[in-house]
Amino acid sequence: MSEVTSALLVGAIVLALTLHLAWLARRSRNRALAALAVDEARIRTIIADAADISDGTAGVVTWEGSWNGQRVQLRTIVDTLATRKLPARWLSVSITEKVAVPATFDMMMRPGSPTTFSNFDHLQHTLPKAPGFPLEAVLRTDRRGTRFPQGIIADHLEPFSEGRAKELLITPNGVRIVWLLAEAERARYGVFRQAAFGEAQIDPALIERLLTSLSALRDAINKSERQAA
Repeated sequence: MSEVTSALLVGAIVLALTLHLAWLARRSRNRALAALAVDEARIRTIIADAADISDGTAGVVTWEGSWNGQRVQLRTIVDTLATRKLPARWLSVSITEKVAVPATFDMMMRPGSPTTFSNFDHLQHTLPKAPGFPLEAVLRTDRRGTRFPQGIIADHLEPFSEGRAKELLITPNGVRIVWLLAEAERARYGVFRQAAFGEAQIDPALIERLLTSLSALRDAINKSERQAA
């Protein structure tokens, strides 16, 4: 084979590989856009005015809207921190309305490693747990000596009975639950280091369930504060 022929063959192989990689990248983008459209359609069955307000952060998509007269926010987060055995896709559900608490209350389940969705690791003060909290839960706050209505909070922890709810955050500006949607497919991640989550999609019934739980918790805390006053 002549040098010219060899060069042409190598060039053809490089061109074919480049075109194939471009096709794979285009197919991946199209799949991501299709999945995003499905997520948004499902969210809007519960939050009709949901608007995508994402800021371009990789792996994070954020929607805001209203539900039962309250401002709410939904966010999906792909967590690929090296400290995790497998990448995870989280769903963060928040009601962004005032809550009658004096500081931040953060309950994290099994806080063994840092997360990309929470400031839990930066809260310096650990709270003792009242009866009714899960054994795996750790409670923290940003203000030493702050008292929270732990009895009321413990009565609204039903979503944490299944092992998929990760965090409950209560601040003066709102309440939030973070839920594990899916972990990456082990085989694909192990071989290709790709965080693929299969057919895991946002369930409208889950959104409504978590919003209902958060709304009941917020109402109970605010009602208790009004009665105490």
